[in-house]
Amino acid sequence: MVQFHENIITDLLDDPQGGLVILSAGLGLHKLIAALLHLHHPSQGSLLILSASPSQKTSIIQNYENTLSSSQTPSEITSDLPAHHRLSLYSSGGIFFITTRILIVDLLTRRLPTTAVAGIILLNAHSLSDTSTEAFIVRILRSSNRGLFVRAFSDRPHAMVSGFAKAERTLKCLFLRKLHLWPRFQVYVSQDLERNPPAVVDIRVPMSPYMIGIQKAVIEVMDACLKEMRKTNKVDVEDLTVENGLFKSFDEIVRRQLDPIWHTLGKKTKQLVSDLKTLRKLLDYLVRYDAVTYLKYLDSLRASESFRSVWIFAESSYKIFDLAKKRVFRFGRLDGGKYVGQSKTTATKKRKLEDSNSEKEVVGASADNGAVLQEVLEEPPKWKVLLDILQEIQEERQRKSLSGEELITEDCAYDNGIVLVACKDEHSCMQLEDCINKGSHKVMQEEWKKYLLSKVELRALPKCNKKKAKKPKGFGILDGVIPSASGQKAEISSISRLEHEALLAAASEINKQTEKNNAAEDELQTCEGSEGHKRARRKGKNKKTVVKPGKSDKKSARKSKSEACSSEDDDQKNQCTSTAAGGLIEQPNEVTSSKKWLLQKHCQGFDAEQPIKNKQFPPVHFHPLDTDQHILDILQPSVIVVYHPDMVFVRQIEIYKAENPSKVIKVYFLFYDESTEVQKFEASIRRENGAFESLIRQKSMMMIPVDHDISLALDSSAEPQSIIAQNLITRKAGGRKEVDKETQVIVDMREFMSSLPNVLHQKGMRVVPVTLEVGDYILSPLICVERKSIQDLFGSFASGRLYHQVEMMARYYRIPVLLIEFSQDKSFSFQSASDIGDDVTPNNIISKLSLLALHFPRLRIVWSRSLHATAEIFASLKANQDEPDEAKAIRVGVPSEEGIVENDVRAENYNTAAVEFLRRLPGVTDSNYRAIMDACNSLAELALVPVERLVDLMGGHKAAKSLRDFLDAKYPTLI
Repeated sequence: MVQFHENIITDLLDDPQGGLVILSAGLGLHKLIAALLHLHHPSQGSLLILSASPSQKTSIIQNYENTLSSSQTPSEITSDLPAHHRLSLYSSGGIFFITTRILIVDLLTRRLPTTAVAGIILLNAHSLSDTSTEAFIVRILRSSNRGLFVRAFSDRPHAMVSGFAKAERTLKCLFLRKLHLWPRFQVYVSQDLERNPPAVVDIRVPMSPYMIGIQKAVIEVMDACLKEMRKTNKVDVEDLTVENGLFKSFDEIVRRQLDPIWHTLGKKTKQLVSDLKTLRKLLDYLVRYDAVTYLKYLDSLRASESFRSVWIFAESSYKIFDLAKKRVFRFGRLDGGKYVGQSKTTATKKRKLEDSNSEKEVVGASADNGAVLQEVLEEPPKWKVLLDILQEIQEERQRKSLSGEELITEDCAYDNGIVLVACKDEHSCMQLEDCINKGSHKVMQEEWKKYLLSKVELRALPKCNKKKAKKPKGFGILDGVIPSASGQKAEISSISRLEHEALLAAASEINKQTEKNNAAEDELQTCEGSEGHKRARRKGKNKKTVVKPGKSDKKSARKSKSEACSSEDDDQKNQCTSTAAGGLIEQPNEVTSSKKWLLQKHCQGFDAEQPIKNKQFPPVHFHPLDTDQHILDILQPSVIVVYHPDMVFVRQIEIYKAENPSKVIKVYFLFYDESTEVQKFEASIRRENGAFESLIRQKSMMMIPVDHDISLALDSSAEPQSIIAQNLITRKAGGRKEVDKETQVIVDMREFMSSLPNVLHQKGMRVVPVTLEVGDYILSPLICVERKSIQDLFGSFASGRLYHQVEMMARYYRIPVLLIEFSQDKSFSFQSASDIGDDVTPNNIISKLSLLALHFPRLRIVWSRSLHATAEIFASLKANQDEPDEAKAIRVGVPSEEGIVENDVRAENYNTAAVEFLRRLPGVTDSNYRAIMDACNSLAELALVPVERLVDLMGGHKAAKSLRDFLDAKYPTLI
């Protein structure tokens, strides 16, 4: 543990009520929590840890067990444990991880004695609000246990400044008075981390020209999208910058501003919000993945977003696709044995051509000049730098061992010589590991092969029969339109079609070769050791010599490849470099219907031919940063290579070095020079510093009352209202206060995932958690409420679950209510008024609600704008109603051992089958069937009722006559 951790703990222990700690990301929060757990003694009571993520839970337990030997290990309380077992654990005085849903239910059902809890540790305090379940728990515990301490922690300062006075509101909902801020630039923190800094080597890797071009084009497209967004005048312009667009929080900022008016926005604005997220990924993936993977991602975007995206049709978007393709392959023609790139023949100059004519012209062009698909397979520049670093580390260690240099320090005993390489995700780790084991050239070849095979698999998928468009729908490279220069008209070319055919031909060739190799291996394995093994091999050889018409022979392809490389060595000398040129050549003398494509392996340079096994590398461990695992203390590496720079991991390295001051640690940082990777890293530091500066200003102006009492907070919602009511009503005897009747609401256990029970408790209602079979909230013996959020409402309509739920409520309760609850920060509307049509359509949510109301006439639909509005609606619905019975609510809808359902209103009062039969008779409607049931005891009695009486019961002569004609109709007999 570092010295400033002890200072944080000292500040927390000074206040017996606890406090809120906000520290920079990566400063060892899990170690700080583990140190606090060691200070807990079972005699004080149980210590509960809330809101811990799985990775945080694992890190805290590991650090707790490794720091000091203790028999009391933190355990976890889950819903699988029975109630009596949980009660014994609460009373044991141990340390427990527990979910908020289990804890709040145990508190409301009084299974947990509040005096048995010594304190609560809350993680991720930035996600708390006054309506969250954590605030509900603290309010209940503090109301009965004044000695309880609450210690809340957060390592995301930028989340604590989002919204109005977020830190102050968090302190109030947790009933805390002290805010502890520990940024990286704090004096104690900076002194501890900079006392023994690690040796840092900052390596700026230049990007390739294609990468620079792609990055510039993406930024231009992003800037164009931001300019379009500014035209809406509905978003704060200060937040719409390219620098903010590099972070995930940018999407949240834009959506938070647009959610209240989301239904009023046009399709273009909604699509711009999605496009900005896609463009941010394009910038991130450019510096993270290799060229083939990046092209594959672009192909997926082209297939999924080609018709609705705005950014694809921007002016600079075609450069992104074009340059990404050039990093992997090039397509051109051979003119006299020389590669001339994309030839501009008459076929590419004409704008509108019929399919048959264009095919003939393409064939003519390929007959004169062969079409070439030239492999480039540009390797990421960081790969070579990483291999050079590892080789340099190994050579330095060998030089020290040969020269007899030995370290005599004590830490040499645990210096295992491991090199840790930190990458962003698991895919990068696996790819770099293959790069070390197999070589970068082979890894790119494998990625290229996977890319080609995916083309074959995509072609094999069943396709819908769609009519081909006679004219292109838009401009851009998606439709084969390549603008020749700015200001000129775009021209359709056949290049994209030939490229696609060449890729499919190369893919099918590789696929056949792979299948043949697998078949040969299986045949050798099955025939190995048997007498017919030689005959099987001879058979295989004979099979290989047979060449079917219309198909290419791979041996002859390899021969022609070697001959082409030898004869055209002088002409293509500049093509066969370290970026490895090759070709897939269309034979010029073939007919169009039987085209023949021969796959050529590209020539390899000296570096590519050098086997990777000749190079010696130290033991390397790859660590993905997105797993949030703290691995430095476990591996204890001496050399760390930060392949993808991350601010949180940099802080973890600083903490690791501060805890091991005598250990020699060398850190290599790999940055792409002048890239968004550097901008994002520097901007993350600036954003965190700005967040702490804002929090420091807020702390100086906070208004936290000194006598912050829980009893006053609980009565604050009801007390002022009662005083105003007494002042308004002057005829009360001596101003005597009315005796408040305790109101209660029976709530289903599953509803504690939402914040509504918390708000109901704030309004002074007693919340009773039980397991309900029918409904979510029972307000009275007559009123049952089924609560649906907007997302849940759409899902329930799609699955048909809502129909069954409403049917059950209408069966067992007199007043079934469907509550549709909107979010407070979103629009109070399903859709704009212009989108609501006059006709009933199966996909429209308004039509579905209308049909539901028609089918269940007694159903009441209640619309609520927010959680607080729902609590007010519940209070008004409960007025002049009896309190619900908990025992009866639990039994509703639950059959007994004999299969009889208690309190089944329809089963007791009505014959369900007869009622359904009655409602299907002609003339019987939802408005008159109840009157018929009250007047007639059975269907037999209904058949004897005269027409005059039926007119009074059914409310019309026409309906009564149709029913009487149906009942009196004679049954035809056959003679």
